[in-house]
Amino acid sequence: MPYDKDEQSYLSQLGARIRKLRKAKQLSQEALAFEADLDRTYVSSVERGERNIAVLNLAKLARALGVEVSTLLQEE
Repeated sequence: MPYDKDEQSYLSQLGARIRKLRKAKQLSQEALAFEADLDRTYVSSVERGERNIAVLNLAKLARALGVEVSTLLQEE
């Protein structure tokens, strides 16, 4: 089911925050995926805002990035 404009915007912003934190930690998508026990293509699609990420996977990414889940969800 396609996302409406607001939902897509939120997913894109979330992905951008994850990408920004990953790059600040100087991690490749592959390294982040390994640390989070996720597939690299999954991480890539999350960063592009193409996935409605599950809460448990969000927690895995937060842990791998060394931040709280709330940090990933904070709008700038």
